[in-house]
Amino acid sequence: MRRLGIVVVAVALVVAGCGGKREPAARQAGAAECEAAEGRITIATGNSGGVYYVIGGALAQVISANTPLKATAAETGASVQNVQQLVDGTYDIAFSLADTAADAVGGKGAFEGKPQKIQALTRLYPNYTQVLVRGGINSPADLRGKRVSTGSPKSGTEVIAQRLLRAAGLDPDKDVQAQRLDLTKTADGMKDGSLDALVWSGGLPTAQITDITTSLKGDVHFLDLTPQLEALRQVNPVYDRGVIPAAAYGQPADVPTIIVPNVLLVRDDFPISNACAVTKAIYEHKGDLEKVHPAARDILRDQAGLTDPVPLSPGSLDALGG
Repeated sequence: MRRLGIVVVAVALVVAGCGGKREPAARQAGAAECEAAEGRITIATGNSGGVYYVIGGALAQVISANTPLKATAAETGASVQNVQQLVDGTYDIAFSLADTAADAVGGKGAFEGKPQKIQALTRLYPNYTQVLVRGGINSPADLRGKRVSTGSPKSGTEVIAQRLLRAAGLDPDKDVQAQRLDLTKTADGMKDGSLDALVWSGGLPTAQITDITTSLKGDVHFLDLTPQLEALRQVNPVYDRGVIPAAAYGQPADVPTIIVPNVLLVRDDFPISNACAVTKAIYEHKGDLEKVHPAARDILRDQAGLTDPVPLSPGSLDALGG
Protein backbone atom coordinates (compact mmCIF):
# COMPACT_ATOMS: atom_id res chain seq x y z
CA MET A 1 0.00 0.00 0.00
CA ARG A 2 2.83 2.33 0.88
CA ARG A 3 4.46 1.65 -2.49
CA LEU A 4 1.16 2.29 -4.28
CA GLY A 5 0.84 5.60 -2.45
CA ILE A 6 4.32 6.61 -3.59
CA VAL A 7 3.40 5.81 -7.21
CA VAL A 8 0.20 7.85 -6.99
CA VAL A 9 2.07 10.82 -5.53
CA ALA A 10 4.73 10.54 -8.23
CA VAL A 11 2.11 10.55 -11.00
CA ALA A 12 0.40 13.51 -9.42
CA LEU A 13 3.68 15.42 -9.32
CA VAL A 14 4.36 14.67 -12.99
CA VAL A 15 0.91 15.95 -13.99
CA ALA A 16 1.28 19.02 -11.78
CA GLY A 17 4.71 19.65 -13.26
CA CYS A 18 3.18 19.95 -16.73
CA GLY A 19 1.24 22.98 -15.44
CA GLY A 20 0.17 25.38 -18.17
CA LYS A 21 2.02 23.40 -20.82
CA ARG A 22 -0.48 20.60 -20.76
CA GLU A 23 -2.62 20.57 -23.90
CA PRO A 24 -6.42 20.85 -23.68
CA ALA A 25 -8.32 17.61 -23.12
CA ALA A 26 -9.89 17.77 -26.57
CA ARG A 27 -6.47 17.67 -28.18
CA GLN A 28 -5.20 14.90 -25.92
CA ALA A 29 -8.24 12.84 -26.83
CA GLY A 30 -7.26 12.73 -30.49
CA ALA A 31 -8.18 16.04 -32.04
CA ALA A 32 -5.40 15.52 -34.56
CA GLU A 33 -7.57 12.79 -36.07
CA CYS A 34 -9.88 15.57 -37.26
CA GLU A 35 -13.08 13.82 -36.20
CA ALA A 36 -15.65 16.47 -35.35
CA ALA A 37 -18.33 15.84 -32.78
CA GLU A 38 -21.96 15.78 -33.86
CA GLY A 39 -23.74 19.08 -33.43
CA ARG A 40 -24.97 22.24 -35.10
CA ILE A 41 -22.93 25.32 -35.90
CA THR A 42 -23.74 28.69 -37.45
CA ILE A 43 -21.58 30.75 -39.79
CA ALA A 44 -21.70 34.56 -39.89
CA THR A 45 -21.21 35.74 -43.49
CA GLY A 46 -22.14 39.21 -44.82
CA ASN A 47 -24.51 41.14 -47.08
CA SER A 48 -26.65 38.96 -49.35
CA GLY A 49 -25.13 40.59 -52.43
CA GLY A 50 -21.56 39.97 -51.31
CA VAL A 51 -19.03 37.19 -51.71
CA TYR A 52 -18.99 36.24 -48.00
CA TYR A 53 -22.65 35.29 -48.28
CA VAL A 54 -22.17 33.18 -51.41
CA ILE A 55 -19.05 31.33 -50.25
CA GLY A 56 -20.39 31.07 -46.69
CA GLY A 57 -23.46 29.24 -47.93
CA ALA A 58 -21.29 26.82 -49.89
CA LEU A 59 -19.03 26.34 -46.87
CA ALA A 60 -22.02 25.38 -44.74
CA GLN A 61 -22.91 22.72 -47.31
CA VAL A 62 -19.32 21.42 -47.41
CA ILE A 63 -19.20 21.11 -43.63
CA SER A 64 -22.61 19.46 -43.41
CA ALA A 65 -21.81 16.96 -46.18
CA ASN A 66 -18.34 15.97 -45.00
CA THR A 67 -18.34 16.14 -41.19
CA PRO A 68 -20.75 15.13 -38.41
CA LEU A 69 -21.51 18.85 -37.95
CA LYS A 70 -24.60 20.45 -39.46
CA ALA A 71 -23.82 24.01 -40.47
CA THR A 72 -26.04 26.90 -41.47
CA ALA A 73 -24.96 30.27 -42.88
CA ALA A 74 -26.51 33.58 -41.83
CA GLU A 75 -26.64 36.96 -43.57
CA THR A 76 -25.00 39.67 -41.45
CA GLY A 77 -23.57 43.18 -41.64
CA ALA A 78 -20.10 41.56 -41.97
CA SER A 79 -16.74 41.89 -40.23
CA VAL A 80 -17.11 44.03 -37.08
CA GLN A 81 -20.59 42.72 -36.31
CA ASN A 82 -19.42 39.19 -37.10
CA VAL A 83 -16.59 39.34 -34.57
CA GLN A 84 -18.81 40.87 -31.90
CA GLN A 85 -21.51 38.24 -32.34
CA LEU A 86 -18.97 35.43 -32.65
CA VAL A 87 -17.57 36.36 -29.25
CA ASP A 88 -21.01 36.72 -27.63
CA GLY A 89 -21.96 33.22 -28.82
CA THR A 90 -24.49 34.12 -31.51
CA TYR A 91 -22.32 32.42 -34.15
CA ASP A 92 -19.69 29.69 -34.07
CA ILE A 93 -17.65 30.62 -37.16
CA ALA A 94 -17.31 34.05 -38.78
CA PHE A 95 -15.91 35.60 -41.93
CA SER A 96 -13.86 38.74 -41.34
CA LEU A 97 -11.44 41.07 -43.01
CA ALA A 98 -7.95 40.64 -41.59
CA ASP A 99 -7.69 44.29 -40.52
CA THR A 100 -10.86 44.00 -38.43
CA ALA A 101 -9.65 40.72 -36.94
CA ALA A 102 -6.29 42.32 -36.11
CA ASP A 103 -8.10 45.20 -34.40
CA ALA A 104 -10.12 42.65 -32.41
CA VAL A 105 -7.15 40.72 -31.01
CA GLY A 106 -5.26 43.95 -30.37
CA GLY A 107 -8.13 45.75 -28.67
CA LYS A 108 -8.10 48.59 -31.22
CA GLY A 109 -10.60 50.39 -33.42
CA ALA A 110 -14.14 49.17 -32.76
CA PHE A 111 -12.69 46.97 -29.99
CA GLU A 112 -10.71 49.72 -28.24
CA GLY A 113 -9.41 48.49 -24.92
CA LYS A 114 -11.21 45.16 -25.23
CA PRO A 115 -9.04 42.48 -26.89
CA GLN A 116 -11.17 39.65 -28.21
CA LYS A 117 -10.39 35.97 -27.59
CA ILE A 118 -10.56 34.68 -31.15
CA GLN A 119 -8.53 32.38 -33.36
CA ALA A 120 -8.35 31.79 -37.11
CA LEU A 121 -9.20 28.57 -38.89
CA THR A 122 -7.51 29.76 -42.07
CA ARG A 123 -6.65 32.70 -44.23
CA LEU A 124 -9.05 33.04 -47.17
CA TYR A 125 -9.05 34.95 -50.48
CA PRO A 126 -8.23 38.70 -50.60
CA ASN A 127 -10.84 41.43 -50.59
CA TYR A 128 -10.44 44.22 -53.13
CA THR A 129 -11.28 47.77 -52.07
CA GLN A 130 -13.62 48.96 -54.79
CA VAL A 131 -14.48 52.66 -54.97
CA LEU A 132 -16.95 53.13 -57.80
CA VAL A 133 -17.83 56.72 -58.68
CA ARG A 134 -19.71 58.88 -61.14
CA GLY A 135 -17.97 61.16 -63.65
CA GLY A 136 -16.07 64.17 -62.32
CA ILE A 137 -14.64 62.24 -59.36
CA ASN A 138 -11.07 61.25 -60.07
CA SER A 139 -9.55 60.65 -56.63
CA PRO A 140 -10.72 59.97 -53.07
CA ALA A 141 -10.12 63.67 -52.28
CA ASP A 142 -12.79 64.53 -54.87
CA LEU A 143 -15.39 62.81 -52.65
CA ARG A 144 -15.62 65.97 -50.53
CA GLY A 145 -19.28 66.98 -50.28
CA LYS A 146 -20.42 63.90 -52.21
CA ARG A 147 -23.06 61.32 -51.28
CA VAL A 148 -21.02 58.21 -50.53
CA SER A 149 -22.14 54.77 -49.43
CA THR A 150 -19.60 53.67 -46.82
CA GLY A 151 -21.10 50.21 -46.27
CA SER A 152 -23.29 48.55 -43.68
CA PRO A 153 -22.92 49.67 -40.06
CA LYS A 154 -20.27 47.60 -38.26
CA SER A 155 -18.94 46.13 -41.50
CA GLY A 156 -15.35 45.75 -42.61
CA THR A 157 -16.23 47.94 -45.59
CA GLU A 158 -17.19 50.78 -43.24
CA VAL A 159 -13.88 50.44 -41.39
CA ILE A 160 -11.89 50.64 -44.63
CA ALA A 161 -14.06 53.46 -46.02
CA GLN A 162 -13.43 55.65 -43.00
CA ARG A 163 -9.69 54.94 -43.03
CA LEU A 164 -9.49 55.58 -46.77
CA LEU A 165 -11.27 58.93 -46.46
CA ARG A 166 -8.95 60.00 -43.63
CA ALA A 167 -5.94 58.94 -45.72
CA ALA A 168 -7.26 61.26 -48.44
CA GLY A 169 -7.43 64.16 -45.97
CA LEU A 170 -11.19 63.99 -45.42
CA ASP A 171 -13.22 63.74 -42.21
CA PRO A 172 -15.74 60.91 -42.77
CA ASP A 173 -18.20 62.58 -40.40
CA LYS A 174 -18.03 66.08 -41.87
CA ASP A 175 -16.54 66.19 -45.34
CA VAL A 176 -18.76 63.64 -47.11
CA GLN A 177 -22.45 62.81 -46.98
CA ALA A 178 -21.86 59.28 -45.70
CA GLN A 179 -24.65 56.77 -46.23
CA ARG A 180 -24.32 53.58 -44.14
CA LEU A 181 -26.03 51.27 -46.62
CA ASP A 182 -25.90 47.55 -47.33
CA LEU A 183 -24.88 46.50 -50.80
CA THR A 184 -28.39 46.06 -52.21
CA LYS A 185 -29.44 49.58 -51.17
CA THR A 186 -26.11 50.91 -52.38
CA ALA A 187 -26.68 49.42 -55.84
CA ASP A 188 -30.16 50.93 -55.94
CA GLY A 189 -28.79 54.33 -54.92
CA MET A 190 -26.11 54.33 -57.58
CA LYS A 191 -28.60 53.36 -60.27
CA ASP A 192 -31.28 55.89 -59.28
CA GLY A 193 -28.78 58.73 -58.87
CA SER A 194 -29.16 59.27 -55.12
CA LEU A 195 -25.51 58.28 -54.58
CA ASP A 196 -22.38 59.72 -56.16
CA ALA A 197 -20.00 56.98 -55.07
CA LEU A 198 -19.60 53.79 -53.09
CA VAL A 199 -16.91 52.04 -51.15
CA TRP A 200 -17.01 48.25 -51.12
CA SER A 201 -14.55 45.66 -49.87
CA GLY A 202 -15.20 42.29 -51.46
CA GLY A 203 -14.06 39.52 -53.74
CA LEU A 204 -14.03 39.73 -57.52
CA PRO A 205 -16.47 39.95 -59.05
CA THR A 206 -19.21 41.05 -56.65
CA ALA A 207 -22.64 40.55 -58.21
CA GLN A 208 -24.11 43.88 -57.07
CA ILE A 209 -21.11 45.80 -58.42
CA THR A 210 -21.53 43.99 -61.73
CA ASP A 211 -25.18 45.09 -61.69
CA ILE A 212 -24.14 48.74 -61.32
CA THR A 213 -21.42 48.70 -63.96
CA THR A 214 -23.69 46.87 -66.41
CA SER A 215 -26.56 49.31 -65.83
CA LEU A 216 -24.57 52.56 -65.85
CA LYS A 217 -21.73 51.49 -68.17
CA GLY A 218 -19.44 54.46 -68.92
CA ASP A 219 -21.16 56.72 -66.40
CA VAL A 220 -19.18 55.12 -63.56
CA HIS A 221 -15.56 54.15 -63.05
CA PHE A 222 -13.23 52.80 -60.35
CA LEU A 223 -10.65 54.94 -58.55
CA ASP A 224 -6.96 54.15 -58.23
CA LEU A 225 -6.47 53.93 -54.44
CA THR A 226 -2.76 53.13 -54.28
CA PRO A 227 -1.75 56.73 -53.38
CA GLN A 228 -3.47 56.09 -50.03
CA LEU A 229 -1.77 52.73 -49.42
CA GLU A 230 1.14 53.91 -47.29
CA ALA A 231 -1.16 55.92 -45.03
CA LEU A 232 -3.35 52.85 -44.52
CA ARG A 233 -0.32 50.71 -43.79
CA GLN A 234 0.53 53.07 -40.94
CA VAL A 235 -2.82 52.11 -39.42
CA ASN A 236 -2.52 48.39 -40.14
CA PRO A 237 0.23 46.56 -42.06
CA VAL A 238 -2.17 43.98 -43.57
CA TYR A 239 -3.09 46.34 -46.43
CA ASP A 240 -1.41 45.60 -49.73
CA ARG A 241 -1.38 46.57 -53.40
CA GLY A 242 -3.70 44.83 -55.86
CA VAL A 243 -5.41 45.27 -59.22
CA ILE A 244 -9.04 45.13 -60.28
CA PRO A 245 -8.68 43.45 -63.70
CA ALA A 246 -10.57 45.11 -66.54
CA ALA A 247 -12.33 41.82 -67.22
CA ALA A 248 -13.80 41.62 -63.71
CA TYR A 249 -16.45 44.23 -64.52
CA GLY A 250 -16.00 44.86 -68.23
CA GLN A 251 -14.00 48.06 -67.69
CA PRO A 252 -11.67 49.62 -70.28
CA ALA A 253 -8.50 49.07 -68.22
CA ASP A 254 -7.10 47.47 -65.06
CA VAL A 255 -7.34 49.69 -61.97
CA PRO A 256 -4.77 49.60 -59.13
CA THR A 257 -6.32 49.29 -55.70
CA ILE A 258 -5.77 48.20 -52.09
CA ILE A 259 -6.41 44.64 -50.97
CA VAL A 260 -6.72 43.00 -47.57
CA PRO A 261 -6.94 39.26 -46.80
CA ASN A 262 -10.00 37.62 -45.33
CA VAL A 263 -9.86 35.17 -42.44
CA LEU A 264 -12.25 32.59 -41.04
CA LEU A 265 -12.59 33.01 -37.27
CA VAL A 266 -13.72 31.05 -34.21
CA ARG A 267 -13.67 31.70 -30.46
CA ASP A 268 -10.65 30.37 -28.60
CA ASP A 269 -12.88 27.76 -26.93
CA PHE A 270 -14.04 26.27 -30.24
CA PRO A 271 -13.36 22.52 -29.99
CA ILE A 272 -9.98 21.67 -31.48
CA SER A 273 -11.30 18.52 -33.16
CA ASN A 274 -14.05 20.54 -34.85
CA ALA A 275 -11.54 23.16 -35.98
CA CYS A 276 -9.38 20.44 -37.47
CA ALA A 277 -12.31 18.79 -39.28
CA VAL A 278 -13.65 22.07 -40.71
CA THR A 279 -10.24 23.24 -41.91
CA LYS A 280 -9.54 19.86 -43.49
CA ALA A 281 -12.92 19.93 -45.26
CA ILE A 282 -12.24 23.38 -46.71
CA TYR A 283 -9.08 22.24 -48.48
CA GLU A 284 -10.26 18.77 -49.45
CA HIS A 285 -13.44 20.19 -51.02
CA LYS A 286 -12.28 23.61 -52.17
CA GLY A 287 -13.57 22.77 -55.63
CA ASP A 288 -17.11 22.94 -54.28
CA LEU A 289 -16.46 26.50 -53.08
CA GLU A 290 -14.93 27.46 -56.42
CA LYS A 291 -18.09 26.30 -58.19
CA VAL A 292 -20.17 28.97 -56.45
CA HIS A 293 -17.67 31.83 -56.78
CA PRO A 294 -14.29 32.28 -58.51
CA ALA A 295 -12.85 34.18 -55.51
CA ALA A 296 -12.50 30.80 -53.78
CA ARG A 297 -9.68 29.92 -56.19
CA ASP A 298 -7.51 32.24 -54.12
CA ILE A 299 -8.04 30.24 -50.92
CA LEU A 300 -4.54 28.74 -50.95
CA ARG A 301 -3.33 26.00 -48.64
CA ASP A 302 0.24 27.29 -48.62
CA GLN A 303 -1.05 30.62 -47.27
CA ALA A 304 -3.61 29.18 -44.86
CA GLY A 305 -1.53 29.82 -41.76
CA LEU A 306 -0.71 33.45 -42.60
CA THR A 307 -3.17 34.94 -40.14
CA ASP A 308 -0.85 36.91 -37.84
CA PRO A 309 -1.56 38.70 -35.51
CA VAL A 310 -4.62 36.47 -35.14
CA PRO A 311 -3.45 33.13 -33.70
CA LEU A 312 -4.15 30.03 -35.77
CA SER A 313 -6.33 27.44 -34.06
CA PRO A 314 -4.33 24.38 -32.90
CA GLY A 315 -6.92 22.24 -34.71
CA SER A 316 -6.23 24.04 -37.98
CA LEU A 317 -2.52 23.57 -37.41
CA ASP A 318 -3.22 19.82 -37.12
CA ALA A 319 -5.29 19.83 -40.32
CA LEU A 320 -2.60 21.70 -42.25
CA GLY A 321 0.12 19.35 -41.04
CA GLY A 322 1.89 22.06 -39.03
